[in-house]
Amino acid sequence: MKQTLRVWIALIILYGFFEPAAADAQQTRSSAPAAGGVLGPGPFPEDPRPFSRGNADIVPSSYDSIFGVQRESVSAPRRGWYFDLVGLIFILGIFYLWVHTVNWVDDDARALKMDARRWNAIVILCGFAGLLLIFMLPSFFLGMIVLLSSYAVPLAFFVKEHNDRVPDSGKIFTRDHIMKVTARILSKFGIHIGGKEGYSMAGGPPIEFVGKSDGKGGDENRSKQVEKSRGYLGAKELVYDAILRRATDIHLEPKEDEMSIRIRIDGVMYPSEPFDRSTGDAIVNIFKVLGAMDITEKRRPQDGSFGAILEDRKIDFRAATQGTNHGQKLSLRLLDQKNSVSSLNSMGMRKKVLDEMRGVIHQPHGLLLVCGPTGAGKSTTLYACINDLDAYGSNIITVEDPIEYKMENVNQIEINQRSGQSFAASLRSILRQDPDIVMIGEIRDKETAEIACQAANTGHMVFSTVHANDTITALYRMLELGVEPFMISNSVSAIMGQRLARRLCKDCKEAYKPKEDVLKQAGLPADKVENFYRPPKNPEIVCETCGGLGYKGRVGVFELLVVTERMRDLIRDKANASAIKAEARKNGMLYMREEGLRLVAMGVTSVEEMMRVVK
Repeated sequence: MKQTLRVWIALIILYGFFEPAAADAQQTRSSAPAAGGVLGPGPFPEDPRPFSRGNADIVPSSYDSIFGVQRESVSAPRRGWYFDLVGLIFILGIFYLWVHTVNWVDDDARALKMDARRWNAIVILCGFAGLLLIFMLPSFFLGMIVLLSSYAVPLAFFVKEHNDRVPDSGKIFTRDHIMKVTARILSKFGIHIGGKEGYSMAGGPPIEFVGKSDGKGGDENRSKQVEKSRGYLGAKELVYDAILRRATDIHLEPKEDEMSIRIRIDGVMYPSEPFDRSTGDAIVNIFKVLGAMDITEKRRPQDGSFGAILEDRKIDFRAATQGTNHGQKLSLRLLDQKNSVSSLNSMGMRKKVLDEMRGVIHQPHGLLLVCGPTGAGKSTTLYACINDLDAYGSNIITVEDPIEYKMENVNQIEINQRSGQSFAASLRSILRQDPDIVMIGEIRDKETAEIACQAANTGHMVFSTVHANDTITALYRMLELGVEPFMISNSVSAIMGQRLARRLCKDCKEAYKPKEDVLKQAGLPADKVENFYRPPKNPEIVCETCGGLGYKGRVGVFELLVVTERMRDLIRDKANASAIKAEARKNGMLYMREEGLRLVAMGVTSVEEMMRVVK
């Protein structure tokens, strides 16, 4: 685009150089003297006006005063400008704005999975057509109308499609969006204007940051320190918008000329309005100050935490930085304490799985493992299990990294690697605290795995997580860590494998007849399936419930492996995975894929979503 701009400027300058030649030729034809020094007759009548180079005879007198041109008599030749300088500046301004718009349309269309090629072609061709017509039309006023129309009309259609694909908080060129942008610009010059509905353009959204104390200063000091920082209003708007959109993560990703913003809603990333690079870097520093991180260190990874208060809601943030080729990236994990702990009844398990799960967690001793990839909701399941127990009649101790949600009457311990307090070291000490139930945030190494198995064999009920794709793989993951097979067979009571799938919005989901190849790929009989459900393909009105996403909330897809006596013998003998799977199937275990198809048939989620999360 920069090269295109240079070409257009060169064409305008060349136009100014070529026009004098035509004017000189006209002067030669009209004023060439005949023999004797008297103008002779010619094929064309004489020009009654004297020779005038450029447009000096038609430009206003203000141009002469600005550029120091002395007016002569009308009958005398004079030299002027070959273009309207003010008009040229206006055209170049529109051109620069158009180039910026083309880049934004391309990035936004790709981020929202729109037809980027089509929109790029429309915006570029309309812009070129407007630039050509303004030099071809005889009236400058008419040309400017055509130029502005060629820029604004395709942009308006693109904005409409953009707003149809995003929730209300992500819409652009709306009243709220214009107010926010205006407030952000005016606040840089010290001009503050107020809004309504609790939104103050000077103070921003009704959210208050609570910084982390590092022993050198209190929370209040850190909060006050960032209030006067550049970008503070942008940081509040970013967090406030993410909370309203039910986001669980915020990613600030540096680019060459901007700070890209993406938020994760129901496990899927969505783009948000970016910041310019200087403002984005300032916002990153604000979060680092709140999280008690070193703002001068930009290459080494750091992590921290802080809080925020919004309408009597406490929201915790876990911040982590990482250096990239374009600068410092920051990710924020949002933990809303209001929706902290779920119950087993709300997890979406079918009745048989729910009954078996309750039977396992109420055992006097044993080891319950929950497996799945990052973001599969393993910790949420463990919190739900603890919530189902009697926290007042039992001594429950948790070891977490870090503590995500606070629970009443539960002793929660946060590990600190810097001080040498690891999972294994903490487990050794808490086993001397007479616990009934112990929750370990994650089994990462052999030492932690062995202590967990020993605790389960000595009269404690242990809950923990492990990274594995399914329940059978989790067993072999424990073996890979170096735990003896007899310890695993004697301690493990059950293994829960899980994924999280997005729920279809109840207000806008639509029924359709699936194709046979889709049913075949999903392993379902075509004659027994009447309808599947999916998000609306071409919604006429954006759904207010889900904000146009088609999904709202998530549901768990579970696979429960209850270890029986026969299975303990197989584990002790290091049997292969197929033998353990066959024994599990005899006991009625359903794979996650089968559980997911059950949710699809019930209309809870779509088949595309299920195939995305369960391979």
